[in-house]
Amino acid sequence: MWMRKASMAAVSLGVLAVSAGFTHTPSPSWDLSPTDSTARLRGLSVVSAATVWASGSGGTVLRTVNGGRTWSSVGPAAAADLELRDIEAFDARRAVALSIGPGEDSRVYRTADGGRTWTEAYRNTDPAAFYDCLTFLDERHGLALSDPVDGKFRILSTSDAGRSWSVLPSTGMPAALPGEFAFAASGTCLVSSGGRAYFATGGGATARVFRSDDLGRSWRVSDTPVPSGPSAGIYSLAFRDRDNGVAVGGDYATPLAAPDGAAVTRDGGRTWTVAKEEPGEYRSGAAWMTRLGPVLAVGPTGSDISYDGGRKWSLFDGGSFDAVECAGLSVCYASGEQGRIARLRW
Repeated sequence: MWMRKASMAAVSLGVLAVSAGFTHTPSPSWDLSPTDSTARLRGLSVVSAATVWASGSGGTVLRTVNGGRTWSSVGPAAAADLELRDIEAFDARRAVALSIGPGEDSRVYRTADGGRTWTEAYRNTDPAAFYDCLTFLDERHGLALSDPVDGKFRILSTSDAGRSWSVLPSTGMPAALPGEFAFAASGTCLVSSGGRAYFATGGGATARVFRSDDLGRSWRVSDTPVPSGPSAGIYSLAFRDRDNGVAVGGDYATPLAAPDGAAVTRDGGRTWTVAKEEPGEYRSGAAWMTRLGPVLAVGPTGSDISYDGGRKWSLFDGGSFDAVECAGLSVCYASGEQGRIARLRW
């Protein structure tokens, strides 16, 4: 036991040293896991090294409880024609999945038995709403984000672990810009950390980040330097705590060129600064490995890592992924097209 603890401590100190620039840079890589799926997996929830959930096209939900050695297809039959773009899991049995689309295509499903059965917890009936992503601030309180309805982004809320949902009043939501919306690319356009919720946008004149400290009832918004346009903006947010976060994005229509496509904040999203050395290509997902460790970014043209909190990025893999999530030191997974799921190795 002592040797195991000593080894873990050494690894942790090694990562912290690398983050501070005091030792050599380790070399990460992705280890693909066979899933027998051809779905595009944009939703990803890493509970632990053993338990991971992924969701995607054709109502697909995959689950592993043995660290990716085998995957089970456990998606809700009622969602077979839907895009499950986001999934949030609490453990090996409980998960909440969001399908996207206009009107009734936007739904929330919940399972409490590992995906053997699913309950439809919410179905959108407003043809103007289009839900993009969801997050849970804790095991009871969750939020889902819709593109603007009547000039304001719409928030759906639950306080009972996803069993029931209700639309929150829009009085505390700032007005949306003309053409502004969120990107349902990796389930991380809406995230939470330390009890605060954040969501990111594009499409309009400016890519912006909204933040809420009261479970989504009121929001403040800040401009960012990430370029925005009809298919450009911030696609993913990742916060390691209430103050320190990264934003990545670009333009999915031109994936090989994304100038100023990454930014960092050190004050809870109030102000944003362009990364000194950004990935330079479109990235759809981002995740911190640990609170003090490296941060990852993925996209259809490759994966990048930053050892200094998102200021400088370096490419380490050229494969295609849409989403990435971590549940601790070296417990990171990525997912994407053609059923691709991989675990990070050092």
